[in-house]
Amino acid sequence: MKEKFFIILNQARKVFGIYPLVLLSSFIMALITIIHITIFNFSKDDSLKFLLVKLILVAGLGISLNFALKLLAQRVQQSKMIEYLGILILIGFYFILPKNEVDFNEFYAFILIPIYILSHLLVAFIAFTKKENLEFSFWQFNKNLFVNFFLTLVFVSVLIIGTELAILAIDNLFEIHFDSDVYWKIFLFILIFGSTFIFLSFCESGLSSIEKEDEYPIILQFFTQYILIPLLFLYVVILYVYLAKIILTWELPRGWVSYLILAYSSVGILALLLVHPLKNKTEKAWVRVFGKLFYYTLIPLLILLFVAIFTRILAYSFTEPRYYVLLLAIWLSTVVLYFVFIKNATIKFIPISLFIFGLFALVFPYFNAISVAKRSQKNALEQILKDNKLLVNGKIDFDKTITDSLVYEISSKFDFLNSRGQSAFLLSFLDDKHQVEFKNAESNYWPIESKFKNVQQISNKNYPANFLQLTSKQPYYEIANYQYAILQQYPEDKNININQDSIQIKTLQNSALYMVLNNKDTLNLKPLAIKLFDNYPNNPDVLSIEGQLANYKIKVIFGTIEKTNVDANRIDFWFSNVVYLIDDTNKK
Repeated sequence: MKEKFFIILNQARKVFGIYPLVLLSSFIMALITIIHITIFNFSKDDSLKFLLVKLILVAGLGISLNFALKLLAQRVQQSKMIEYLGILILIGFYFILPKNEVDFNEFYAFILIPIYILSHLLVAFIAFTKKENLEFSFWQFNKNLFVNFFLTLVFVSVLIIGTELAILAIDNLFEIHFDSDVYWKIFLFILIFGSTFIFLSFCESGLSSIEKEDEYPIILQFFTQYILIPLLFLYVVILYVYLAKIILTWELPRGWVSYLILAYSSVGILALLLVHPLKNKTEKAWVRVFGKLFYYTLIPLLILLFVAIFTRILAYSFTEPRYYVLLLAIWLSTVVLYFVFIKNATIKFIPISLFIFGLFALVFPYFNAISVAKRSQKNALEQILKDNKLLVNGKIDFDKTITDSLVYEISSKFDFLNSRGQSAFLLSFLDDKHQVEFKNAESNYWPIESKFKNVQQISNKNYPANFLQLTSKQPYYEIANYQYAILQQYPEDKNININQDSIQIKTLQNSALYMVLNNKDTLNLKPLAIKLFDNYPNNPDVLSIEGQLANYKIKVIFGTIEKTNVDANRIDFWFSNVVYLIDDTNKK
C-alpha cells in the first residue's frame, strides 16, 4: 500500500513538473470560480465580481493555450521561451476584455468563443506543422487526445459522485452540517482542476507518449461504424428529402437547415478522421467507400447551405453568427475540393485550414467578423430609414406613421450597433432632444421603439404582427390604499421581505411576469398584462393591472410595455419603469 502511494505521488510530481503552467491556469480558474460564487450573494462590489469573471476567462484560455505551447516546446526543444510567450498572450487577452461589466455584452461572445475554439485547434496540429511529421503520428496523437478526453470524463464523473456522496454521508451520519455551497465548490474544483490533472496524467510525459504508435482501438471502429455512420445516414436522408421538397415547392430554405448541414458535415469529418488508418486495409472496404462518397454527398448540401445563409443575409444583413456560418460554408467547400481533387491529401489540412479561417475571421482588417457585421448593419439601417422616408434633414421623424414590424427592425439594428460601440453613428440620426436621452441612457440601452408616436398594427392570417408597444400617458400614479411601493426600471427577478413573508418577482427573461408568496402561492400577471393590448393602438392613461396574492392585494403600473409575438403559440413581453403596489389586507 505504501509503495502504491509513493507511485501515485511520483506520478503527480511528474505531471506538475511537465505541465506547471497548465495546472496553474486550471487551479487559478477553479479557485477564482469558487471565490466568485462565495462572494456573489453578499458582496455589492460589482467591479470586484467582474474582475473575477475576467480572471476566470483568462485562466480558462490558459489551460488549452499553455498545453498547446508545451507540445510545441517539446517538439522544437525551446521550452522556456515558448512558455513565456504564452504568459504574454494571456496578458494581452486580459486587456482585450472590457473594463466595465456594462460593456460586457453579447458582442464579446463572438470574440471569446472563436478564441477558445482556436486555442483547442492549436493543440491538434501545432506540433505537426512540418512536412517531416508523419501523417500516422498526427493521427495517433489526436486519437489519443480523443480517447484521453473520454477517459477523463469517466474518471471525473466517478470522482465527483463519490466525493459528493462521501460528504453527504458524513453530514448525515455524524451530523456535521456542511454549508450547502460546499457541494458546488467541490464539484467545480474537481470539474476544473481535477479534470485537467487527470487528463494530463493520461498524457504522461507529453508529446512523445501521446504520439506513440499502438493498436487501433476496436471501440473506435465500433463507435464509427455503428453509431456515427448511422447518424450520418439519418442526417443525409432528412437533408436530401428537404432538398427535394425545396425543388418541388420552389420555396426558399429555412435558416435552421444551415445548422443541420453543419452538424452532418462535422460528424462526417469526425467519422473519417477516426477511421483514417483503416482506409488502406483491404478488408475494410466500407471505409474506402464511405471516404469517397461522403465528400460527394456534401456538394448538393453545400449549395443548399449557401442558398440558406445568403437568404438570411440578403433579408437581414450580416451579423456575427451569419458571418461565421458563411465562413464555415466556404471552409467546408475548401475541404471538399481539397479531398476530391488532391491525390495525396493529408488530414492535417482539416484543423490547420479551420484555424486559418478562424484567425481570418477575428483579426483580418476590414473583412473580419466584427467589421463586416457593423458595416452591414449600418448600411441596412441607413437604407431602411431612407426607403421608408423616415428622415427629415437627416434626422429620424418620430411623428411619422410606421408599422410595428418596421419599428422592431429599426430597434434591433439600433441595439445591435449601440452594443458594438457605434453610438456616434446612431446619434447622427437623432435630434438634439433625443441625443441627450441617448447619451444619458443607462446600461447601454436606449428604447428607440418607445419614441415612435404613431405605430400601426399589421396582422396576418396566422397571428398578430411581431411588435406592439404601449406607453403610459400619465406621468404620475395614484398610490392611496396601498402600504408598500417597489420601483423597478427594467425587468429583473427581485425578492421582497414584507413582515414575515417573502414575495418573489419572477420575469424569466421577459417571457413571463408572476409573483410568488413564500414559495407557495403564485399570481400570474402575464395574461393580465397582455390584455392591456386588447384595444391597441388606444390605451388607458395609466397602464395598470391588479390581482390578489393570498392576503396581499397587488397593483402593477407600467411606464412602457411591449409585446412580441414570437410565433402563433408564444408571446414575449418587455416593460420598463414599473411600480409594484402591495397592500396587506390582514393589517386592516
